Order: sequence, then C-alpha cells, then structure tokens
Amino acid sequence: MKILLVADIESQYLWDYFQVDRFKDIDLIISCGDVKAEFLSYLVSMIPVPLYYVPGNHNKRYVNNPPDGCENIDGKLVIFKGIRIMGLGGSRRYNDGPFQYTEKEMENRILKLKFQLWRKKGFDILVSHSPAFGVGDGEDICHTGFKCFLNLLDKYSPKYFFHGHEHLNYGLKLRERDYSNTHIVNGYGYFIIEY
Repeated sequence: MKILLVADIESQYLWDYFQVDRFKDIDLIISCGDVKAEFLSYLVSMIPVPLYYVPGNHNKRYVNNPPDGCENIDGKLVIFKGIRIMGLGGSRRYNDGPFQYTEKEMENRILKLKFQLWRKKGFDILVSHSPAFGVGDGEDICHTGFKCFLNLLDKYSPKYFFHGHEHLNYGLKLRERDYSNTHIVNGYGYFIIEY
C-alpha cells in the first residue's frame, strides 16, 4: 500500500505541476498538519483516495473551514484496510492559539484513547503534527516534541510514526529515522512511503 504524506508547506510540485499518472498507485493520503484546507481538498479531487489529517499549530482556519472531502483523525483511532491509525495533532503550547497543548494536556488526550487502544490491541501508525521529544524535534518551546509520544512508541511499537512541524530547511534534519521498532518519517512537503 502506498501512502502520500504531506505537511507544513503546499508543495508546488503537487499543486502547480500535478501529473495524475505519477500518483495513480497512491492508496491513502495523510496530512501531518500546517497545510491549507484548500490544498487538502484539491488533493482529494485529483487523487480519488481517502485523506486523513491532523491539524498543526497554524491550522486555526480548520476550526470553521475544515478541508472538504477529508477526514479529521485528531484524537481518534481509525482503521484503513486493516491498518490501525491513531491521530494526535497540534504542537507544544507557546501562546494561546488552538491546537497547542502542554505535555499534561497531550497525555490526557492519549488517556481518552485508552479504551480504543485496548479494544483494537494498539495501533500500527501514529500520525501527529509534532515529533516525539528528542527524536527529530527542535530546541525552542514551540518545536520541542512530546515525551508522551515516546511512551506510546515504547508501549505499542507501531510500525510507523508520521509527523511534520520540523521543516527540513531548518537545518540538518533527517526525513527518516528509526526509534526502537518504529520507523519515523517527517512528512515535510510531500513524501511517498510504501506500507
């Protein structure tokens, strides 16, 4: 199964120079946040597959104008073709904007999913906007990752963890890395991965 990841910027290649034949084998689109709702709506009109998204810290407009034809999986555990996908959008709280959380608030969001995690025996993919603490995150308050994401990875060992928030042009950032049994991918711009 091929998954198209998008995050943080509206890729000019996808938006201005889209070539349908290059994306005909995509099965699912996942947005890791901070892209315009119009961009996501455009993608599902060009690539007729489901699109799951979580909001980023700059997606204030999603509150009143969510992307058309897309499914918000923030704070949910969904199943697509037998693959369990958990969504946790937002970033660390650094001002009073929406989709910003303290470590404790993010822990509480995860706690609300405890029954679903038990019932579905864990998850295969974690989709977030922010990375995990110390694993591809930044040093400022806004870009510091969540420690509770490490707890999720340690406890459930999902196959993948997709996130955004850390722009690859912020310095020497790796797009892909491994943490224990989990392959972590920064979806900045766009990236295609084979599940």
